[in-house]
Amino acid sequence: MKRITLLLVGLLSLPFFSYSGGIVTNQNQSASYIRMFARDASMELDAVFYNPAGLTKLDDGFYLSLNYQYIYQNRTVSSNYMLLDRTPKDFEGAVSVPVFPGVYAAYKTGKFVISFAWNPIGGGGGATFDDGLPMFETPIADLAYAYSSAGVQGYGLDAYFEGTSVYWGYQLGASYKINDMISVYLGGRYVTAKNTYSGYLRSLTLDVGGTDMPARTFVESISDQVEGSATTLANYISLGAVSGDDVFADPTGIATLAGLGLYQDGMTNSQAVTALGTAAVVLDANAALLRDQEADVEQTGSGFAPIIGAHITPMENLNIGIKYEFKTEIELENNTTQDFYTRLNGSLQEVGMFPDAEKNRADMPAMFSIGVEYKLNEKFKIAAGYHTYFDKNADYGKKIDGVHVDNDEIINNNLNEIALGFEYQATDKLALSLGYLFTQTGVSEEYQSGLSYSNHSNSIGLGGKYAVTPNIDANVGFGYTVYNDMRKVYMAEDQLGNPTFEVVEGYDKDNLFIAFSLDFSLWGKKSE
Repeated sequence: MKRITLLLVGLLSLPFFSYSGGIVTNQNQSASYIRMFARDASMELDAVFYNPAGLTKLDDGFYLSLNYQYIYQNRTVSSNYMLLDRTPKDFEGAVSVPVFPGVYAAYKTGKFVISFAWNPIGGGGGATFDDGLPMFETPIADLAYAYSSAGVQGYGLDAYFEGTSVYWGYQLGASYKINDMISVYLGGRYVTAKNTYSGYLRSLTLDVGGTDMPARTFVESISDQVEGSATTLANYISLGAVSGDDVFADPTGIATLAGLGLYQDGMTNSQAVTALGTAAVVLDANAALLRDQEADVEQTGSGFAPIIGAHITPMENLNIGIKYEFKTEIELENNTTQDFYTRLNGSLQEVGMFPDAEKNRADMPAMFSIGVEYKLNEKFKIAAGYHTYFDKNADYGKKIDGVHVDNDEIINNNLNEIALGFEYQATDKLALSLGYLFTQTGVSEEYQSGLSYSNHSNSIGLGGKYAVTPNIDANVGFGYTVYNDMRKVYMAEDQLGNPTFEVVEGYDKDNLFIAFSLDFSLWGKKSE
């Protein structure tokens, strides 16, 4: 029973859904980004987010950008855990974001620019896992294997999970033009976080001699047998049939006690009676955890991060954008209506996964970006960018087997990105663009799990910008991300703690982006 109490541990340890950017940070914040990716030296309206110091390149006036994205992500986790009903086995999930908005506004007068941004800086979607995950199924597979000698031939499980996560960012700041070469920016972002989780674990059954039996009923029957064994052994001792001081030698009883962590080498029959009685109580308590359960949890929190930036124009047609976002410390608090109960404390009382009012950290890391944009001629310009997310210095509230671990224990290197973009002015009104983004994660194998994994990736984007009127531009972008297959190799043991065996879990996903925006110059116009 050692692992059955951890059946749901990690079920609600859902991190942000990150689509393009760091492990928890969304970088895909404009339609122009999706069509080009390299926006770190942008001097258009999405510069409010990517390069706020560059807003001083606008003419005096008020500007507004309204952005919309549709995002869909496929997620696949595979496992060759040898006790599953078939192996290797794929577990598929989907993340859908029907509306991913972004609003940017800027007002420029003279050397000053005031700007505002509102966007989902983290998360922004919902995930569903209709077929569960390996972490749901392997414990019940273990249970079936542990009692195969008692006629158990298989198992059944109905598990479902749905989670949503959105971290809204409210950014406000000011840019100042020092001279024709240098501009600077100072601002900050207030983040409000909300995660919701719902799901169930139902119909845990064991195939006993061709008949499906509720797992709880089966374990309770084992408890009755263990209690009967304790009574029988106690009677033998009282009648003098065996000595209470003799070494306990029943193989089945030893295996049962060992599986519960109650066996000690050389224990006597008298000690075994006490231990078997305790085992029956523990089995009954664990059996209760196998009942049908549902969860309904909401987590909320907030944090603030300063942002600084600079824009440099060292020569005509060459622009450089620099930005640094400080770490956003966020503490999430549980509002739990229904909880999953996954383990017992020392008094054999059930312990929930998300106690009401409990608090856990869920930071957003500091981030540095630098980008260049060079206009080769009147028709063609190229851009490049580099981003690094300081994951090791943040606290994502990551848990392994229900125990909190610091980021530097499970992240070897910070995540890095390189972006490259091209734009061609096909006509006076139409510009076409193409972009590429490479992401290199730095997590260790220990970080990876069915609900929280980070992979290297390659993204391609394309689209265009069209001048609808002299004061309105429309941007359209299409992007696709392919993630490298990642895997984790670990050693597992069965329910009774028998010798370990190697397990390989694989993690894969892909993203589809469709983006559209309208950029308005309500008075004034953008500088050429």
